[in-house]
Amino acid sequence: MRILTSRLREEVFALLPQGVEVRFLDEPWPRSADLFLPPFGQEEVVRRVLAEVEVRVVQTLSAGVDWILPLLPPGVVLCDGSGIHDVPVAEWVVLALLSLLKDLPGFLEAQREGRWTPRRLPDLEGQTVLLLGYGAIGKAVEARLRPFGVELLPVARHPRPGVYTPKDLPHLLPRADAVVLLLPLTPETRGMVDQDFLARLKPGALLVNAGRGPLVDTEALLKALEAGRVRAFLDVTDPEPLPEGHPLWRAKGVVITPHVAGLSQGFSRRAARFLAEQVGRYLRGEPLLNVVREGY
Repeated sequence: MRILTSRLREEVFALLPQGVEVRFLDEPWPRSADLFLPPFGQEEVVRRVLAEVEVRVVQTLSAGVDWILPLLPPGVVLCDGSGIHDVPVAEWVVLALLSLLKDLPGFLEAQREGRWTPRRLPDLEGQTVLLLGYGAIGKAVEARLRPFGVELLPVARHPRPGVYTPKDLPHLLPRADAVVLLLPLTPETRGMVDQDFLARLKPGALLVNAGRGPLVDTEALLKALEAGRVRAFLDVTDPEPLPEGHPLWRAKGVVITPHVAGLSQGFSRRAARFLAEQVGRYLRGEPLLNVVREGY
């Protein structure tokens, strides 16, 4: 079996079975590869590889695959990296919710100005949190939020006991103290958080985006922020990277991190376990993990 990949830490490949050949993109490319690990965001390189190398399976190490779907030739199996980023993204979501509820940005500003500003702060306990996206990361967020005593409203594509669907959003949004976006970017989800969506939220509701920037209509969000209707914690933006001088940088009530929720020191360890399991399945002829269907 042959894997074609960009240079990653050796730890990522440490658990592979003996006999698996790993070839790197900065070496001469082989004519064929069983598994291709595409470098995130390098669309031109990925396009060239898929045109010049016979690839059977494309395995992203990212949970989202919107960036690679348009590049995929017919007949190539695509698998995503769901499960690799659950822990750090879920931790980031907890950080975001607590930071906004406890007004960490306000206290940091007061510290810079040398102001002592004590006041009563809201509790996370008793808050209603709508999880828009209830896959592996959504479940990891749920596991970390339940001990805080929150009410969770999970939303997924397909209904099942205790799980809502996007059709339920009109009556769920007014109940939510916070909305956490964990959806992939698809034609159906692009721009989902628009002016109407934001207007249905409680005044002062929290919007946390750990999914993809284009899930949110940026102009609609800017208007809601400036009006004080919502506060937001964003790990992703539209456009991304957010250019210097963009009004989101200085908008009222927003905190922005540069797409780092899934960037974790434990990435290599988790990627190694996942890759070893996936390669083992491939070699044994078993069903692969995380095969992407309908953009998910």
